[in-house]
Amino acid sequence: MKDKTTALTSFMKQRRMGLNDFIQRLATNSYACKHPEVQSILNLSPPQDAELMNTNPSPPPSPSQQINLGPSSNPSAKPSDFHFLKVIGKGSFGKVLLARHRTDDQFYAVKVLQKKAILKKKEEKHIMSERNVLLKNVKHPFLVGLHYSFQTADKLYFILDYINGGELFYHLQRERCFLEPRARFYSAEIASALGYLHSLNIVYRDLKPENILLDSQGHIILTDFGLCKENIEPNGTTSTFCGTPEYLAPEVLHKQPYDRTVDWWCLGAVLYEMLYGLPPFYSRNTAEMYDNILNKPLQLKPNISNAARHLLEGLLQKDRTKRLGCTDDFIEIKNHVFFSPISWDELNAKKITPPFNPNVTGPNDLRHFDPEFTDEPVPSSIGCSPDSALVTASIKEASEAFVGFSYAPSMDSYL
Repeated sequence: MKDKTTALTSFMKQRRMGLNDFIQRLATNSYACKHPEVQSILNLSPPQDAELMNTNPSPPPSPSQQINLGPSSNPSAKPSDFHFLKVIGKGSFGKVLLARHRTDDQFYAVKVLQKKAILKKKEEKHIMSERNVLLKNVKHPFLVGLHYSFQTADKLYFILDYINGGELFYHLQRERCFLEPRARFYSAEIASALGYLHSLNIVYRDLKPENILLDSQGHIILTDFGLCKENIEPNGTTSTFCGTPEYLAPEVLHKQPYDRTVDWWCLGAVLYEMLYGLPPFYSRNTAEMYDNILNKPLQLKPNISNAARHLLEGLLQKDRTKRLGCTDDFIEIKNHVFFSPISWDELNAKKITPPFNPNVTGPNDLRHFDPEFTDEPVPSSIGCSPDSALVTASIKEASEAFVGFSYAPSMDSYL
């Protein structure tokens, strides 16, 4: 039992790695590298729209290669507008902090990203894509909202809704698995959010429990849109190798063009994990896990309903042309018998009482955040703009790469 707990803890910590870092480690693992599927993946040349597989990143781009999306919309916002209270999340390029605005006393989650780190890994297009997708989220109840964004010479700032019910990942870690009605409620709200993104021709591509938050009442909020792909028409495909290892669909591993059904595979993987405690096809040996995803038949234990079994078989269909959702997208999902107890109108109106209430007492209640984050001191550099005399040429170069990042909503968006 002790060994099983140790393995589970190790698995949870590994899950926090981004795919970029994961590939770096995979490339240095001699055993894993011998597996033909892993060798095939590692030999993949970087796609044009993201160099996620480049294990030897080139220097930051020169100004002529940088993104220019127009003048900044919100030049007056600055880090000193906020009192930064706690670290509540971390990623490859920066941190998410709980902050209180000094003027209106409102609490926000502020995502602070280091420009130099983004440019070093050539991820600026993904960051701009995240910002673009956030701008479109204002009309959906289960997607995190962006209030505005701004930048300093060396950092980007997203001012986001503060959601403090905890990651679904955190609750799964504590409870191991959920009963079917709770899993149905969460997967319905997730499916609704994915269906909305698809209606905007956006493929999410990185659904996992770490990117699914609970709000203070217990409703789902989808966050982290850095891997979203915009402008994918209903029959359109893309081919960028990205995602999170445990949730990669077979067509992504095969390096084949894929479409929005990749999100329905991920929904199946998350539902499976909610019901069973681990992702489908999971193995501590990465090469074996990839082989399982590609070749191993889906095995379902008998402790779930026939409806849940049928839904998982449809979502986790290895052939994307036969996968549930391949024809009519979200309509096929919402009409599945597993969701027959759900009134979708009531769900989207948040009129269905969540099966679990996080019972937070207020914005300062951080009980559902991992102490790994909240115990970390808030960096003093987060809340101040750099001294202009200390801004180096490389930081100036980084600043120019994100022209147009800043955003302030027009008054129309509040009407």
